[in-house]
Amino acid sequence: MHPSELSSKFPNKIALAMAETGETLTFKEWDDLSMRASQLFRFLGLKRGDHVAILMENDISFLPICFGAKRSGLFFTAISYRLQEEEVEYIVSDCQAKVFVTSINQTSVVEKLNLANCEKKLMVGGTIPGFDSWENLISAQPAVKIDDESNGMQMLYSSGTTGMPKGVLRPLPDGPYDSGAEGPNLIAALYGVTDQSIYLTPAPLYHSAPLTFTMAMMSMGTGCVVMKQFDPEKALATIEKYSVTHSQWVPTMFVRMLKLDEQIRSKYNVSSLECAIHAAAPCPIPIKQQMIDWWGPCINEYYAGTEGNGFVAISSEQWLSHKGSVGQPLTAQLHIVDEDGNEVAVGESGTVYFEGGGEFEYFNDEEKTNDSRHAKGWSTLGDIGYLDEEGYLYLTDRKSFMIISGGVNIYPQETENLLVTHPRVMDVAVFGVPNDEFGEEVKAVVQPVDWNDVGVELANELIDFCRDNISHIKCPKSVDFEKELPRHPTGKLYKRILKDKYWEGHETKIL
Repeated sequence: MHPSELSSKFPNKIALAMAETGETLTFKEWDDLSMRASQLFRFLGLKRGDHVAILMENDISFLPICFGAKRSGLFFTAISYRLQEEEVEYIVSDCQAKVFVTSINQTSVVEKLNLANCEKKLMVGGTIPGFDSWENLISAQPAVKIDDESNGMQMLYSSGTTGMPKGVLRPLPDGPYDSGAEGPNLIAALYGVTDQSIYLTPAPLYHSAPLTFTMAMMSMGTGCVVMKQFDPEKALATIEKYSVTHSQWVPTMFVRMLKLDEQIRSKYNVSSLECAIHAAAPCPIPIKQQMIDWWGPCINEYYAGTEGNGFVAISSEQWLSHKGSVGQPLTAQLHIVDEDGNEVAVGESGTVYFEGGGEFEYFNDEEKTNDSRHAKGWSTLGDIGYLDEEGYLYLTDRKSFMIISGGVNIYPQETENLLVTHPRVMDVAVFGVPNDEFGEEVKAVVQPVDWNDVGVELANELIDFCRDNISHIKCPKSVDFEKELPRHPTGKLYKRILKDKYWEGHETKIL
């Protein structure tokens, strides 16, 4: 539904609430702010198809900015505030953002950025030299629709196996602005969402799923509650306080809530929950079973990517009879193929491809785009899995060695590229090893220049070296040493040889 229709229908209803601070926006206030934002983007010279970059923590202003870009026909790129300045600078430059919007809380990062390609830099909650006040600029704009209102689209940066991430570019929808009916319609049909529902997002809005789902929920007239930061007990308290009916999680959050003392867990009433959705990372079977035992059969899982090329889903009832599955496809046909591109038999593992799903490309990366395509035009996210006789998909591994820790995708190559520059490192392999809370954690195995250097001192030095140069989530939690890493004469590193010993005795790693 169009924001202005919702504004007329529910002018005083809370559209958005911040759980910790109690700040709220009504549907009328949200509509007005997003119209002012779209007017501001036009005032700044942005036209349909231009790019805006946003670096913000979860804040009451975040979603009106995104909706303003969406109503202006712009691509908007939300960036993780956990990244180091070099990483932020790369994404802002790569997405070709003409306008950069951030908050005063991100000063320590943004004051160091070289944003040469940005024509305008704006800041929420205050300003520093070189930035204009977001609040001052939008307050000068009229709260009316721009004349050429049309559908914009997020262009978020997705996982990669080597080098820096790339933006996932999907075509802008044609026709007048309607807030993107396809997404909300699927969510409403699948999860029973109505304008009487209350949706909770405990995750950062810069992630694809929280951003996409929260915007879709608001577009249906659903009241949304956003946590600034996840905390297991506060999440339960928020469910009770707001009588939350729908929510979305990553498995790490389940683990943390389950590890609360039983006295604390039982203290909060979560009976209002009708649907708890999870995705983004593998959920161990025992963890999911415990959540169903606790919250009832309201746990729903899906498998999809920022690329939007397919959507696979499974309910609690289906999962209980197909444990470990991520479900059946809803928006595309699945194909499981071998390394030669031939489809394999039922029950046999291979690369998972989608046929007939949404179109996408990796921004300014033709090679990566081509690598994601089958000869028949199907596309893949790079996962390995198999189908059972009933068409349920089971994921068994990543085609790459992507590390997924607490729902966050980590590129090991970037960490390897950094560590190998250290003067005491000859060779290095970085990969994920089991972590009971986060699913995986980052491990580095190093071949030192001098074996006599091996020890705790060098391990700590290498971890500190990483933490000084890249985002902490990408840094190894621990470092082991080998006299020689298993490389083929061509230079290929057999990472699996190193990795397997760390996974012995654990459930099969998926996704």
